[in-house]
Amino acid sequence: MKILDRYILTSFLTTFASVFVILFFIFILQGIWLFISELAGKNLDYMVVVKFLVFYSPKIVPLVLPLSILLASIMTFGSFAENYEFAAMKSAGISLGRAMKALTVFIFLLSFAAFFFANTIIPKAEYKFLNLRKDILQTKPAMAIAEGQFNTIGNSNIKVDKKTGENGELLEGVTMHVKSAQGFGNKTVIKAKKGILKSEEGSNILKLDLIDGFYYEDVYPKKYEDQRKFPFAKASFKKYTINIDLTNLNKSQAEGEIVNTNTMLNVSELNFTIDSLQKSYKKDMVSFTENISQGIEFTLKPKPFNSSGKFKNSDDVLATFSLSERNQILESALNNVTSTDFSIQNNKNDLFEKKKNINKHWIALHEKFVVAFSCLLMFFIGAPLGAIIRKGGLGLPIVFAVLIFIIFHFINTFGRKVAQENGIPPFLGCWMSAMVLSPLAISLTYRATNDIGVMVNFDWIIEPVQKLINKALNNTEKTGLEDNTGDQKNEN
Repeated sequence: MKILDRYILTSFLTTFASVFVILFFIFILQGIWLFISELAGKNLDYMVVVKFLVFYSPKIVPLVLPLSILLASIMTFGSFAENYEFAAMKSAGISLGRAMKALTVFIFLLSFAAFFFANTIIPKAEYKFLNLRKDILQTKPAMAIAEGQFNTIGNSNIKVDKKTGENGELLEGVTMHVKSAQGFGNKTVIKAKKGILKSEEGSNILKLDLIDGFYYEDVYPKKYEDQRKFPFAKASFKKYTINIDLTNLNKSQAEGEIVNTNTMLNVSELNFTIDSLQKSYKKDMVSFTENISQGIEFTLKPKPFNSSGKFKNSDDVLATFSLSERNQILESALNNVTSTDFSIQNNKNDLFEKKKNINKHWIALHEKFVVAFSCLLMFFIGAPLGAIIRKGGLGLPIVFAVLIFIIFHFINTFGRKVAQENGIPPFLGCWMSAMVLSPLAISLTYRATNDIGVMVNFDWIIEPVQKLINKALNNTEKTGLEDNTGDQKNEN
């Protein structure tokens, strides 16, 4: 390795390490803020909190690494250009492309390392993170529930007024809202004076014994007229046991919740899981289509012909039956249509949830490659941009880096959300940010290597504003002269 390559690489690594540590620490603090309700006031050991943060920290790397590369590239190459080091290199016959050669090799190696990290380390850390949380809930089940606020566990929202006992397992003033399986809001409400939390070692089930309370459940009759009466069922109980599945805690951490199980899989496991899910999805679609396409049979059959020898319309068919038989046919048809519509809606929601699950696995698969490519993308945006703006330090480079990364992160988040809801293909949703910013990287690299500056012309905005200001000033001056002239005439 030549002295120049060693110097450029050392300067970049020094800046990159500093930026990465600072940003990593900032995002760790953000993680602590997200989980402060899970950690504070739980009487947890110091080592348990450290493990909690250690297992949480790997998922931050895919977010911090591209931003660190972008900021370090702008700062390093901007400093070289500002101190005329690039000018000295060019006078010695060394182009910008040659100066970037060693760093380009390093960024490629870093991209492979990022892919390996996302494919192996992060899934293991996610698995250990979820298991650690489950172990904490088993040893101290009351940690899942905080006093005075609703806590979401599985498909239930639980609120308690007070917790007592050695581990907070004795509850007072328990209120539960149980969501319906179809997702139509809270269908069941349970209120109890007391409750006891129990758990067994090695079990995923958390038992909640409710004592002396009432059970309310909304009833949804088939007829719309009856639904407007708001019927519900009410029952009292002395003891009521509810089993809470701790595996339902694996929600998306991106929205401040716990992790998805699809983030615990590597590429080969994701491919196998996606293939199985797609086969199951297609099988369910075929089964639903066959069931819904079956004909509806009536016990009453019309006479073969009317007096004219044929039926002109449905009224002629109904005319062959008596009045009571017609009412029976129409009521049966209405019930069949209502039942079919209800079945279609339920199957539609079920298939949509399964499709969302498939999309989540596709997104998890593509994100492992997006992390690696984003390292290259941010380098080829930051390095030429630093050489063009010729500013180092922590001033202008931070502004450009934050602006570019916000655009990248916003597009990436928007694409993943839309793809998850099956609005666009998962491939497009994950790679949308790369597709948008790749032309910028190519353009900046071309301009920097060919000594073409980036000139941004705002004359089309400034000139009309200047004309309006000048026009207003001229009108003001004319008005002032006319007033002075009029005053002089009056004096005369």
